[in-house]
Amino acid sequence: MIPPLMALTNIQIINIKPRDKSYKLFDSEGLYLQVNPTGSKCWRLKYRFNKKERTLSFGQYPEVSLSEAREARSVAKKNLSAGKDPNAVKKAKLHQNNVDGSNTFEFIATEWHQKYKVKWVDKTSARIINLLKRYIFPFIGNIPITRLKASDVLSAIQKIESQGKVDTAHRALQTCGQIFRFSISTDRGSTDFSLALKGALTPVKVKHHSCITAPVDFARLLLDIDNYEGAYLTKQALKLAPLVFVRQGELRHAEWTEIDFEKREWKIPAEKMKMRVVHIIPLSVQALLILEDIKKQAAVSKYLFPCATSINRPMSENTVNMALKRMGYKDKHTAHGFRSTASTILHEQGWPHDVIELQLAHKVGNTVAAAYNYATHIPERQKMMQHWADYQDNLRKL
Repeated sequence: MIPPLMALTNIQIINIKPRDKSYKLFDSEGLYLQVNPTGSKCWRLKYRFNKKERTLSFGQYPEVSLSEAREARSVAKKNLSAGKDPNAVKKAKLHQNNVDGSNTFEFIATEWHQKYKVKWVDKTSARIINLLKRYIFPFIGNIPITRLKASDVLSAIQKIESQGKVDTAHRALQTCGQIFRFSISTDRGSTDFSLALKGALTPVKVKHHSCITAPVDFARLLLDIDNYEGAYLTKQALKLAPLVFVRQGELRHAEWTEIDFEKREWKIPAEKMKMRVVHIIPLSVQALLILEDIKKQAAVSKYLFPCATSINRPMSENTVNMALKRMGYKDKHTAHGFRSTASTILHEQGWPHDVIELQLAHKVGNTVAAAYNYATHIPERQKMMQHWADYQDNLRKL
């Protein structure tokens, strides 16, 4: 077909009709619109490269407008003038887009989360991915990690900080740092921007869990627990907490299948532990008596401490803390505080640091060793836990 003298117009394109066979409507400088029998219209450019005639597609009309097609033609012509084949440039760009699509911050962050979530308890895993989805992905998630700048990351983090959530902002930056380091280790990134941004955020005011460590005050707390007049299972949880000094999530999610009355131990599965390592709590005579009493009086659920409204769920995370507040211990002692109380007093009494730390389920030594030492020092830990229970009985007599 001989090209028309006049370039195409939008009205002309809108009014064209399909025919039995495909045909071309030329614009200028090799740009034409191919009209197919189905009614589809595709922009193409006819050009020569290395003395060979070639065709480059720009997409379909109306998704690609006349002005956009002409702009794409101009870019192709510039590439030709620079000695580049427009088709080769297009393929390279498509390849780079595919690479960028699999190297966005969100793509790599999701891969990182999937890889490492096996090390976390479910609550931690959910908290991390929710933090990313809420505060980070909407702002830098679709940016290829190689194109990110420190200012992009800082802007996203400062949006959190501007809401008064300083602690959350610091956690978000720390999480981003782990993702950046993962990208570096997998040869997809080169910079950990969290290092460059250290000091850019408002410092966090460290909040410690309130706890009682003075023996005389601890004795008063134990007596107040003995005299607690609230729900039966709440009282039993309050009584057991200082004897075993586990994390509240571990206490609330305790199941009867984990308790071995004959071995006098409570073995918590790795998936419930913060360090993802099996944890053994030697049970003192006093702790066993509490568990036996619960089993006789209220063992209606797989959980030692089921929710008040459903035996299929564990006790609420606020139950023990609310009970302590009602007893007058607001800002004085929390459920988590029993861990600090035990650690402080047992250290003062001269018990070995490693024994105490293992019983607290803290990491002792390097990461590899931690995976094998959950049963380390069991005889010493049994002695310490019985001593700790006897010590509490003696405090009540002061």
